Amino acid sequence: MSPEWSWDRRGSLIGMDDPAEVDAAFERGERSIGTAVIGLAFNCPLEEASPRIVRAMRLSDRGRRGFAFTAAGAAARLNGELTAELYAALHKEGRGGFAENAIRDTLTFVPFRELPPWFKRQKVRTAVADKLDAWRLRVTYAAENAWNAVRRRRS
Repeated sequence: MSPEWSWDRRGSLIGMDDPAEVDAAFERGERSIGTAVIGLAFNCPLEEASPRIVRAMRLSDRGRRGFAFTAAGAAARLNGELTAELYAALHKEGRGGFAENAIRDTLTFVPFRELPPWFKRQKVRTAVADKLDAWRLRVTYAAENAWNAVRRRRS
C-alpha cells in the first residue's frame, strides 16, 4: 500500500489498493474518485472494492459515474463474478446508458449458471438479437450481390 496517493495525477490512482483511502476521498469529494475505484477493481478483492464501486455509481457527476461502471465491467472480467450489490446496481441502471458496457462485460465473462435471473434474460435476449442481426446482414449481402451480378450482366 502506498501511504501517499497523488489525487492530482489521475494516472497514479489506477494502482489504488487502499479501500480506506477511497472512503476518505469520497468524504473529501475528490474529483478523481472514478479512476480510484477502477484501481480498486484491479487491485483489491471484489468484496472490498464492490461497496466503493456501488457508491461511485450513485455520484451526481455523470463523468465520475461513468468510471464506476467501467470499474464494474473490469471486476466482472477479472473475477468472473460480481457481488449481489453490483448486480443490483447494474440492473437498476439498466441497458442503454452508462451500464451498457458493464452489463455486456458481465454477460460475457460471468458464467451463465451464476447470473441472476434478470441477467440470464438479458443474455438470451442479446443472443437472439445478435443472431437476428446476423441473418438480416446475410440476406442484405446476398441481395446486394445478386443485384450487382444483374447489373454486370446488363453492361
